[in-house]
Amino acid sequence: MRRMIRALLLWPMGLFAVFFLLPALLASLWWAVQDRPSSWRAADWSASGLLPAAAEMPEAAIHVLAARTGGAKGALSVHSWIVYKEAGADRWTRAEVVGWGTPLRRDAYAPDARWYSNAPGFVGSVTGPEAAALIPRIEASIRDYPWARRGDYGIWPGPNSNTFVAHILREVPEIGLTLPPHAVGRDFTGRGPVVTWDAGGDWHLSWSGLAGLSAGPRTGLELHLLGQVFGVDVLRPALKLPGIGRVGVPFS
Repeated sequence: MRRMIRALLLWPMGLFAVFFLLPALLASLWWAVQDRPSSWRAADWSASGLLPAAAEMPEAAIHVLAARTGGAKGALSVHSWIVYKEAGADRWTRAEVVGWGTPLRRDAYAPDARWYSNAPGFVGSVTGPEAAALIPRIEASIRDYPWARRGDYGIWPGPNSNTFVAHILREVPEIGLTLPPHAVGRDFTGRGPVVTWDAGGDWHLSWSGLAGLSAGPRTGLELHLLGQVFGVDVLRPALKLPGIGRVGVPFS
């Protein structure tokens, strides 16, 4: 009987170590040897050159971008934001949430700016007539973001910058994206136990963003714990690893 009880205890601990602790440890070791600024004042917040000038791109476009965040937390998380433009527009609109002052910001930085000196990358994009049709819905979802007031921001487990972008992606599933697994805060959907079935057909169970499950065509199958994610994407084969991100077929 004792052996059975011991086995029942050891199996979850072993799975936690392999699926959560090991990837997080590897990401932390990698981050420890990176050249990073000593503070936000010393960081580079300039444009990275990832995006062309809006006037050079006549069609409508939507881009979800992410870059490693600053300090020790950059080992395990990215900061994400959304950038978009109407057809013929001569400027990009950047929308995001930050951790100081009023959380919701528009155009506070260059659309493709580095974040704490870390260059951004594309999570995914939509262009052309499809993007043009989705932009009004994106703007509506930004207006409806429920944690936009001063004092609402929570660095962990949320609501934070990744909570904001994840909210948009759930409200406008035709964008066809989910944030990477190391976007800490993306699974915060409210305090206490919250069950949601989003417009894209994905099911989410979350307890204050600290523990939960997600399953569906965009999400695949995910286990959430302490803001980190281990999961498998079936339709676009990939592993989702804590601190490391998505390993496999990228979003188109």
